[in-house]
Amino acid sequence: MHGLRELAEGTPPERERYIDLLRALAIVIVVLGHWTVIVVTGGADDLDGFSALEVLPWGRPITWLLQVMPVFFLVGGFANAASLTSRTRGGGDAGDWLLDRSARLVPPTTVLLVTLAAALVAQLAGVDPVQVGRAVWLASLPLWFLLVYLVVVFLTPLMHRLHRRVGLVVPLVLVGLVAAGDVVRLVFDASAPQLGNYLFAWLAVHQIGFAWQDGTLPVRPRVAVPLLVGGAAVAVLLTVAGPYPVSMVDVPGTSFRNLSPPTLALLALATAQLGLVLLLRDAGSRWLRRLGPWMAVIAVNSVILTVLLWHMSAFVLVAGAVYAFGLFPLPEPPGRTGAWLLWKLPWLVLLLLVLAALVAVVGRIEQRGAVSSRSPWTPRALGRPGPRALATSVGYAACVLGLLGLAAGPVERGALGLPAAALAVFLFGAAVLRAARGERGRRRTGTPKAS
Repeated sequence: MHGLRELAEGTPPERERYIDLLRALAIVIVVLGHWTVIVVTGGADDLDGFSALEVLPWGRPITWLLQVMPVFFLVGGFANAASLTSRTRGGGDAGDWLLDRSARLVPPTTVLLVTLAAALVAQLAGVDPVQVGRAVWLASLPLWFLLVYLVVVFLTPLMHRLHRRVGLVVPLVLVGLVAAGDVVRLVFDASAPQLGNYLFAWLAVHQIGFAWQDGTLPVRPRVAVPLLVGGAAVAVLLTVAGPYPVSMVDVPGTSFRNLSPPTLALLALATAQLGLVLLLRDAGSRWLRRLGPWMAVIAVNSVILTVLLWHMSAFVLVAGAVYAFGLFPLPEPPGRTGAWLLWKLPWLVLLLLVLAALVAVVGRIEQRGAVSSRSPWTPRALGRPGPRALATSVGYAACVLGLLGLAAGPVERGALGLPAAALAVFLFGAAVLRAARGERGRRRTGTPKAS
């Protein structure tokens, strides 16, 4: 607590604390949303589950409040632009910035993946392989977000240069590409062209974060209100009157979704969310001048990736414990009674306790990466930039390809384990990035290589 207070009191006055608040609120909403919407069924020997949105159509409009992935990429764009600008002004380059970002993102992910792979040992202990496969599939769901975010981070130096040259033209072009993918899907029933929306949509939101950071997007009510009203109106037209589904999260069994991949309707919601957060910015910033709220925001942000990566692992552990030891009665299926929702209250308490324990154990890895990425940089000889840049590119590419294989691998909930080849590729990329960071660290301090 003393260290947290010291960090809070030592925060530079120019820091945009509101960005940190948005990030913290977004992760809380994501975690509680996932935990609430999943309904576990079966017994200790045959656990299964489904999304409550499958049987509760009235809950789908509520997803407009729970879908906060646009906020993540918005604040990510702001933070990435700020840190990249600071690094380059201090004499660094984009390669060093990317290595610093990898120190925060890659090691915590590596720990999760190694843990999930080790979970396959449960099969040797006689656990049903189908149950192990379901558990690994569920726990690995956050990898989809991290996969896209790693690509966006890797492209940040290029996209930031484009922003400095043509500004808001870049997100407009990206939104046009998203619209084109939707049209092809809706008119010609061809899904392949829409796959580009996984990248185009989130890059567009990320670019808006650039614009907020450098003042291209003014933080004023006369800008925020039209964005809020206009974005909400377009989202309503596209979903209620148009062909897009109302739910802003995926509902299993539906052929057309707003999240996988992102659609124009989701970007309309992102526009409304942008207007809302801009409108609340002054009030939020004033609140964060108080020491208590700011300390809480710092605490959440110090382990935010750990919380994202491990919250579904906590769900798997609790689900197994609940039914193995009969902690709670089996709830009635949603739609018949409201008992399942009341049953979620003790369930959520237990989930929070288990997640807190996991964060206490593995959150230190993310915190060490954060300290490493904030360490002072000096423009002393770092050796030839070419090999280091190549290693950084190879490392990021391998991590992305590995995550792609891991996220898309256990498509069936009964599929056992993680694809070994994809895991090996990711671990190779993580090792390359670690070696590049270590080499740079030795050159920073003048530490000789071990003979």
